[in-house]
Amino acid sequence: MIPKTLDYGPFFQWLKESPLGDWGCTLPDLIAHQLRPGRWGDMPEWEETLRRLPEIDPLHCNFEQSVQIGDISLMDKGRRLALQATLMGLHPWRKGPYNLFGLPLDTEWRSDWKWDRVLPHLSSLQNRLILDVGCGNGYHCFRMFGAGAKRVIGIDPSPKFVFQFQAIKNFAGKSLPIDVLPIGIEEMPLKLGAFDTVFSMGILYHRRSPMDHLRELRELLRPGGQLVLETLVIDGPEGTTLVPEGRYAKMPNVWYLPSPDTLLSWMRKNGLKNPRMVDVSTTTIDEQRSTEWMTFESLADFLDPDDQSKTIEGHPAPVRAVFLAEAP
Repeated sequence: MIPKTLDYGPFFQWLKESPLGDWGCTLPDLIAHQLRPGRWGDMPEWEETLRRLPEIDPLHCNFEQSVQIGDISLMDKGRRLALQATLMGLHPWRKGPYNLFGLPLDTEWRSDWKWDRVLPHLSSLQNRLILDVGCGNGYHCFRMFGAGAKRVIGIDPSPKFVFQFQAIKNFAGKSLPIDVLPIGIEEMPLKLGAFDTVFSMGILYHRRSPMDHLRELRELLRPGGQLVLETLVIDGPEGTTLVPEGRYAKMPNVWYLPSPDTLLSWMRKNGLKNPRMVDVSTTTIDEQRSTEWMTFESLADFLDPDDQSKTIEGHPAPVRAVFLAEAP
């Protein structure tokens, strides 16, 4: 049974009436299996956090320039402090920032900076059906909707992110056509060919087989749909790939960091049309850092203290690039 605190009712109803109706026949059971009792020891605490959230009409939301929900006048300082204490039940908050009734959620990542790098290069998102693979707590899903998307579906197998998303959506409006599902790309139907735009941001280097990931992304797109891929890269000509034997920036699950030309070659090999790199930037300790909403180690702890051009293991420091391509 799906926890009652996660309301997928409107989404399941939309699925029934959409061209993805067959997916809707199996998805409820899949979500219930992913969130089955006892699998996640902290899940009762996450559910309690959602139950403790106040019910308040935000009156207005802004998802275009930021994710700002409600006006500061709707909550006094005491209620904002109480809200902060409640939301800390879902610590750590990694993707954001959010602003709820004047309460700033200063998350580990300035995900808005990434969005500002990506958005100018996209085809219009107006009236598009969008899938965000590995969406975390759904920050970019809100921004995609703010850019005009008709419906945004995020998927992420980490359930705490799903509860974080639901906490934000409870204030933003439960009927919004934005949903985050606790599944990975492996659980998506094969060769679905349905989405106008598919995003994969910060995922490729965590995949044991980048070729399989690129194929899976292509097969989720409708003909002519656009892929937006953001990932770590390294310098070098075509054929250059870093395969860390141990950790990379203290992350144990980093498998492949290609050069831009290598990744473009991989995209072409997987049948994606007109692949191109549209942005490249070095990740700074201002963009990824510890905050009161994420009190664990962050980028400053992952870099060589004597040479920030290298990770603590001696690899090139994180450089992230954005690639676009279209499905055939």
